[in-house]
Amino acid sequence: MISDRIDRRALVRRHNVTQTEFDPRTPVSVGNGEFAFTADLTGLQTFPDFYPVARRGHEPDRDEPGTMLGTQAQWAWHSIPGEREYSLDETTRRYDIDGRSVPYLEEFKPPHPGSAATTWFRANPHRIDLARIGFVDDSGAGLDMTGITAPMQTLDLFTGVLHSEFTRRDAAVAVETAVHPDRDLLAVRVGRARDAGLAVAIAFPYGSSDWHNAADWSSPGAHRTVVSSVDGGWVIERELDGSRYRLDIRAADVTLTLDRPHRLVLRPTGPDIDLTIEFTTDGSGDMVLLSNRATRADGPPVSAAETVRIAEQHWRRFWESGSAVALDGPDERARELERRVVLSQFLTAVHSSGSLPPQETGLMCNSWRGKFHLEMHWWHAAHFPMWGRPELLRRSLDWYRQALPLARSTAAAQGYRGARWPKQLGSAFRETPSTIGVQLIWQQPHPIALADLVWRATGDAGVLADFAEIVEATADFMADYARPGEPGFTLGPPLVPAQERYAPDRARISNPTFELAYWRWALRTATAWRERLGLAPEERWAAVADGIAAPHVRDGVYTAVDVEPFTIREDHPSMLGAWGILPDVGLIDPATMRETYRDVLGDWDWQSTWGWDYPMMAMTAARLGEPDWAVDALLDPTAKNTMLRNGHYYQVDSLPLYLPGNGGILAAVALMARRQQESGDGFPDAWTVELEGFPIAL
Repeated sequence: MISDRIDRRALVRRHNVTQTEFDPRTPVSVGNGEFAFTADLTGLQTFPDFYPVARRGHEPDRDEPGTMLGTQAQWAWHSIPGEREYSLDETTRRYDIDGRSVPYLEEFKPPHPGSAATTWFRANPHRIDLARIGFVDDSGAGLDMTGITAPMQTLDLFTGVLHSEFTRRDAAVAVETAVHPDRDLLAVRVGRARDAGLAVAIAFPYGSSDWHNAADWSSPGAHRTVVSSVDGGWVIERELDGSRYRLDIRAADVTLTLDRPHRLVLRPTGPDIDLTIEFTTDGSGDMVLLSNRATRADGPPVSAAETVRIAEQHWRRFWESGSAVALDGPDERARELERRVVLSQFLTAVHSSGSLPPQETGLMCNSWRGKFHLEMHWWHAAHFPMWGRPELLRRSLDWYRQALPLARSTAAAQGYRGARWPKQLGSAFRETPSTIGVQLIWQQPHPIALADLVWRATGDAGVLADFAEIVEATADFMADYARPGEPGFTLGPPLVPAQERYAPDRARISNPTFELAYWRWALRTATAWRERLGLAPEERWAAVADGIAAPHVRDGVYTAVDVEPFTIREDHPSMLGAWGILPDVGLIDPATMRETYRDVLGDWDWQSTWGWDYPMMAMTAARLGEPDWAVDALLDPTAKNTMLRNGHYYQVDSLPLYLPGNGGILAAVALMARRQQESGDGFPDAWTVELEGFPIAL
């Protein structure tokens, strides 16, 4: 039961995002999990070049900046035609495993003959930027930032509405920006637009193959924009190489002109602008039809004011349901952790709760060209059931059923039973060639873990039936992949562990500590799934789970892998996850893990870590009964663990936000909350802790 002890409105609103000056690191998003719009301090995307995303250093792309000011949807994908038709066979390298020739999709570089195919498959499909929507002068010219004075912006987290104010030409402009919770529809309300000499421009780019950039503005002849008038507004038809989408624009007292190829300008004829823009697709090309989205705008017209009202109701329900934690203490750390928790709930609901597994930068900009990584799915979304919102994970969990034929095909091609889940995908059901991703294995148990969380949070027998095939196929591969040896079933070689620094030695790397524990946990959980369905256990699953090799110990601590160099002291300290992400599986000695934790603290290269490492450490500390250690990890001042004003965990210039850090902190705090409820040692003794909900933790 959710009690009425915590004033949720006050809890959430004391962490509203308020800004009074332009900061290139802190744009803000509004959205619904399927569609998001990211705005600058004007409430629109008026100054995109001020919010750059850098190119990733090792990617062979044009050195053109992208922007964080994206307008993106889960369904919006595109491929640039290649010079010829490429085949994934061109990117295949074979490894000898127990006398079998096993194919993997390799990332080949020039002058290898497979390099052209590698480049094309890594770049396509890519997520696209649907539109750039920003203020311009009523003449159509771009604005000068110096002409925007007295800015004040507040993202009201409790209502999901972005309020922006500024002065231009002595007119005080007020802007409301919101996204409809059930439609990919943006609402914009601008007070005193005409007095301020403002119009709204909507510009359309071509799709970009760059690592960081969702928009190519240099290819106007490669795409098509057609404008038609309808009652109450306009319809815009867009086509990029067969990928089609549509905008339905509704506005009163506004004129529309197509002032240049692929740019519209909306000018007010009255004092204000009230505007809605709905984005839809017919599923053509690389576009994805989502089961909970219309293929065309078939809902009744809705005004900007009505959209704002519906959004406010939706977000109030969001915050008034699920779990909550209020923290106070003798110093600022308790309230800072509370701030991170509140902002992370908002950001993951906006960016990580859609029908596809999310990407690291969500629906804001195109890290990895918008493709999502299945090994990160746990970090993005496992927290939703832990916080009493299993329906937000269920959306993307259903994707695994669609992808099952691909996973079965990969396993069969490599000579294994069951389904082998890939790492990096977009809208097309094909894996991306990689020197690392195709040999990662720690994403393999994730579908079992995520499905189990949804079932435990709901108790819904339908979940057991819906995901039985996924659980069984996943476990079948895991049991077949493990090889009998001494002193037990082993994993690899070849493989790349979660700590990817061992990738150059993947042909000889074996038995990473975290993966060994995860294999046992997942196979036992799959067995329990069959028991819930009244099915007999699979003997092979039990044999591998019970007989999995023990993690390697050296100098009294767990190593990352069981061959030299044993532990490289940079990147993810993933061995900690074996008693942190995971509960006790009978493989880990807590005293040894305590020493391992202390050893990691000693001289790890913290600058090489990533945003999910700190929540992982916090979970390990929590299971060790060390809440102060857990808080130290969650609030560690290392740059990649620093949360900016808008809730982003900045990593590097090419990853200006990192949602696995946001999802990770929620998973860690959920575990700490469960411990607080069960044994009173989830948070520091000096803190005042109020908890509501938290039905489960892994």
